[in-house]
Amino acid sequence: MHISQKRKSEMKNKTIHVGLIGFGVVGSGTAKILLENSDILTERSGLKINLKKIADKDIVTDRGIKVPKRLLTTDVNTLFKDPDIDIIVELIGGIHPAKDFIVKAIQHGKHVVTANKALLATEGADIFRASRKAGVEVGFEAAVAGAIPIIKVMKEGLIANRIHAIYGIINGTSNYILTKMTNEEVEFIDALKEAQELGYAEADPTFDIEGIDTAHKLTILATLAYGIPLSFDSVHVEGISNISAQDISFASELGYKVKLLAITKESEGGIELRVHPTMLPGEYLIAKVDGPFNAIYVDGDATGSTLYYGRGAGSVPTGSAVVSDIVDIARNIHKASVGRVPTIPPLSGKKRIKKIDNITSMYYFRFSALDRPGVLSTISGILGKYNISIASVIQKGRRIGEAVPLVVLSHEAQEKNVRKAINEIDRLSVVRGKTVFIRVEDKEAR
Repeated sequence: MHISQKRKSEMKNKTIHVGLIGFGVVGSGTAKILLENSDILTERSGLKINLKKIADKDIVTDRGIKVPKRLLTTDVNTLFKDPDIDIIVELIGGIHPAKDFIVKAIQHGKHVVTANKALLATEGADIFRASRKAGVEVGFEAAVAGAIPIIKVMKEGLIANRIHAIYGIINGTSNYILTKMTNEEVEFIDALKEAQELGYAEADPTFDIEGIDTAHKLTILATLAYGIPLSFDSVHVEGISNISAQDISFASELGYKVKLLAITKESEGGIELRVHPTMLPGEYLIAKVDGPFNAIYVDGDATGSTLYYGRGAGSVPTGSAVVSDIVDIARNIHKASVGRVPTIPPLSGKKRIKKIDNITSMYYFRFSALDRPGVLSTISGILGKYNISIASVIQKGRRIGEAVPLVVLSHEAQEKNVRKAINEIDRLSVVRGKTVFIRVEDKEAR
């Protein structure tokens, strides 16, 4: 009996209390893990992680997990005022009131965990500044790539490396749509419709298909990789809604696959920050990542190439990342080592963001040109005028006097020259419609 009481006393001193704001998809997944895997968490951390309160507007709808009624409240302020709660988890998404809740939690001396990439990418500077002032931690592993522990990798695992480049497939909705278009030769609108029917895409899929969600995540990764201030407004963003089955088919013929890629790398003149459809060699590991899965390729000077793969969304996978942050912070609280790992690295104002016009890439062009003698030489002449050399050409069909697709793969060229060349080519009387171009990431054109 004496030993039992002692044990209870020890565990009481090692209990970390958690308050959860938001009981939706990720919130319910997080609660499920905290409640159902509490024994594993205690065994592995040496701490009791106690989910003390869940705040949500709707505490009636069944989430598919058993939650004691005493845990549920519609009054979020009870979490801030509860002196026992050490960590508050924000999982409602959006900018407001999410930011207000996080700042209020920090002001009450609570540590914070969030999966809110949009908030961090756009308002993160305010949040991190407030957390430093208050001496509390902000965990955000779940904000990028769901179950993939890429934040911990960047902050700790690769700390010894100068990061040359990061390439990420970090939006499962877009990756599912492009995979469907590639494998079944369907058009974008049909693939999107199926993604919505299967729950991979929202009723309003704009953030996903137009690259905005990917840009939010890239903003966070670039700050961790290069110590630059959060720079969402400086990310060049293009989505996949204009990609056609025809372009995917030509890409395949050239040995490539089309992916919505997040790219940040340090090149001459600054840091590149861009999100756009990209052609990748089909044999690249990251090009083989299909369906709703995510993958992040990181090139470090010491490690060389590393690739991280897994589920980028979902209730329990994302909840797993949330709980990993909770446990990390709980350990730091228990060992009085809060701030042991900085939330973000020291920021440098010396590195500037490179404008898209100044990047260098290889390019895929699809011209719709009349099938007449001399058309190819005219187009190639304009490309040459702007220092764009041709690596290969595909011309399909022979319909004299009609427009046919003319596909050109270039060697490396500067973006601003590419745009000037396209503007001139599109004004030719033998060209119909606007030229399609897709950037190509490959060390050597085919």
